[in-house]
Amino acid sequence: MEALKQGSDALFILLGGIMVLAMHAGFAFLELGTVRKKNQVNALVKILVDFSVSTVAYFVIGYTVAYGTHFFVGAETLAAKNGFELVRFFFLLTFAAAIPAIISGGIAERARFYPQLIATAVIVGFVYPFFEGIVWNQHFGVQAWIKSLTGAEFHDFAGSIVVHAMGGWLALPAVILLGARSNRYRKDGAVSAHPPSNIPFLALGAWILTVGWFGFNVMSAQTIDKISGLVAVNSLMAMVGGTLAALVFGKNDPGFVHNGPLAGLVAVCAGSDLMHPLGALAVGGVAGGVFVVMFTLTQNKWKIDDVLGVWPLHGLCGLWGGIAAGIFGSTALGGLGGVSMGAQLIGSAMGVGWALLAGFIVYGMVKAAVGLRLSHEEEYEGADLSIHRIGATPDREVNW
Repeated sequence: MEALKQGSDALFILLGGIMVLAMHAGFAFLELGTVRKKNQVNALVKILVDFSVSTVAYFVIGYTVAYGTHFFVGAETLAAKNGFELVRFFFLLTFAAAIPAIISGGIAERARFYPQLIATAVIVGFVYPFFEGIVWNQHFGVQAWIKSLTGAEFHDFAGSIVVHAMGGWLALPAVILLGARSNRYRKDGAVSAHPPSNIPFLALGAWILTVGWFGFNVMSAQTIDKISGLVAVNSLMAMVGGTLAALVFGKNDPGFVHNGPLAGLVAVCAGSDLMHPLGALAVGGVAGGVFVVMFTLTQNKWKIDDVLGVWPLHGLCGLWGGIAAGIFGSTALGGLGGVSMGAQLIGSAMGVGWALLAGFIVYGMVKAAVGLRLSHEEEYEGADLSIHRIGATPDREVNW
């Protein structure tokens, strides 16, 4: 029976890892459909290469930073218990690699390729796992300290703060340091619109992410005996709430509609194992509204050129999710309880603060050392031709 359980746990978390790995295709197509046509190839290449760099950085350094386990031992040791520790690494790697995939959408269309890969290695090798270890592996006694103050540990079941807020708030300094795309904001105060290049691809990316998210959330149990249908239904309800709110607030705009479910899913991650489904619906609805309102303010009023809106989507909706777990996870609102609002505020603030600080340090140092931005000519030509020497549809660009 023990051998059966070990094998079942390994298979369970492996399937979760595969589902979250598939989400990276969603990141790629979401970015591909949003950026202008001259930057579509770059969007696809960035996500794949960022994932590859993330894998090496997390395998060699990051997983050890977070969990104190390394893989520099014999294969016989690694294969123990059906290789559970290896597939656990695979599953948690897909979370870690989501950070640069999130950032990629914010800095699209004008960021240099290799400097971003340097930043990816540092973020996945140290910045992200440092906070991951604090929240999910009791590092430095921080969780014990929070519990002594508030009566409960900071609760983040599937990463509203640890993954999504981290990615969104790391992206914000990168976007600010890069500056807006050329001619996006004119000297006369006018805002030049850059509409999505391909709505069907944008929608495909959103659907892939949405489906994979059920692996992201449900498989965060990590062992099959802890699987919860409550997590699955709460994820579903938050997705629906985010979609409907984005439809209303976004006035039928398809870009908002397809980011709405993602906003809801970002927000429900933290408390998806605690909330009542109606609470999850409310959490998702608030997140969908937050995304639409804050994306519009960010782009048009504050003139922060966050191309895919990753700071509102992941940063702000992730922050809302961390706080919402303390609200809707309480027994007073139909939740399971065992969570403290004070703990959620402290843990959420710590995650945001660490991400902001690290973002300015990492991207500031990369900018100073090698530069972050394409030249004006390269940006005008587009990242596809400037970096990869080929466009998305080269057969249509040949002059016969």
